[in-house]
Formats: sequence, C-alpha cells, structure tokens
Amino acid sequence: MFLFKSKKMEMVTAQTALPGRATPIPTAPEHFLSHRPLTLDVPDGMEAAMFGMGCFWGVERKFWLLDGVWLTMVGYTAGYTENPTYEEVCTAQTGHNEVVRLVFDPSVISYETLLKEFWEGHDPTQGMRQGNDAGTQYRSGIYTYSDAQKAAAEASKPVMQERLTAAGFGAITTEIKAAPTFYFAEDYHQQYLAKNPHGYCGLGGTGVTCPIGVGA
Repeated sequence: MFLFKSKKMEMVTAQTALPGRATPIPTAPEHFLSHRPLTLDVPDGMEAAMFGMGCFWGVERKFWLLDGVWLTMVGYTAGYTENPTYEEVCTAQTGHNEVVRLVFDPSVISYETLLKEFWEGHDPTQGMRQGNDAGTQYRSGIYTYSDAQKAAAEASKPVMQERLTAAGFGAITTEIKAAPTFYFAEDYHQQYLAKNPHGYCGLGGTGVTCPIGVGA
C-alpha cells in the first residue's frame, strides 16, 4: 500500500504515460448554474485563466462564486495522456493535474484578484497533494494564457512565499507554466458541488493572506 501511494506522488514520464485516445470524452453541454454553453470559446473582451489547487470540485466552487467570473469548467491538463478519463488520471499514470478553467471579465475582476483567491484558497507548499488527497493530480499549478498573466503569477509567488515563511510554512511547490491543452472532465464532475451540495470538498487554505495587486 505504501509503495502504491508513493508511486502516485511521482510524476510519470512521457514514455511511460497511458496512451489515451483520439476522441474527447463526453462532458456536460452547459454550465449547471448559468446554463451557458460549456465551451473553450472566450467572448470578446474576456480572458481565460486556469488553476490547479487540489480536488477540482471545491476549486471550481471557489471561482464560480466570484463576481466577474463568467464561466467555469473542470478538467485535466499538464500531463501526457490525450483525452484522459477520471479513472486514468487517478492512477497517476497520465501526468495530468485536476484543474479549473475559467472565463472572466477583466473589467469586473482582475487577474491579480484571481491569483489572490488561488494563493489563499489552498496550501501551495504541499507538493503532490492537498490535504488528505495525495497524488500528482492534486498538485498546485498556475497555467497562464498570456505574458501578462505569466508576469503577474511569477511576481505574486515570492510575495506569497514571504508571507508563508513568516507563518512557519515551507517552500511553495506551485508550478507556473504556459497553459497546456485542457481536456474536459466528465459530465458528473462539472459543477459537482452545485449538483451535490453536501458532497466532499477537501480544500483548505493556510490562513495566510496574499496582498492584492502583486502582479504586473
């Protein structure tokens, strides 16, 4: 059992990852709450953002509650397996992370405010886990869609590290990289905690505050 758990904490390689499939897995046609089409399209004047903070059920709820967030969706990214299933991701043999991808209106909510929600909403020092959820799919990650987002994310990290260190936490393990391909998670995962209000959410922050406006 210990060996199996330790394997789930190690990143798979491109050569050993599961092969996946050419066809996308089915997902929900629309957002459960807003009834907007669940699509990768970004309307004019809006931007996309993507974060990994642990189990994507609770992460998605954190962001759909924010004024200015127009659409949320959950899925998998930053791995090797094409069009993975949830069961495959849970084996830690795809390299993928559980993430929320969102579309937001920057005239209402800034990317820096989203970063604040990201840093405060989970423990970014835990490596390949988040609370009781252990495995590479629960790692902390910021996946950027522009040079401005990358600059903001990278600028926010040392500021948050200073706050965390002062509070007794270790080094931030968050990966920051250009947004890879996003693969939709299955229908039942989309807006899971809206469909199941008493469902599991293992998300928890550190209690450390991140200042707003630390980015570009």
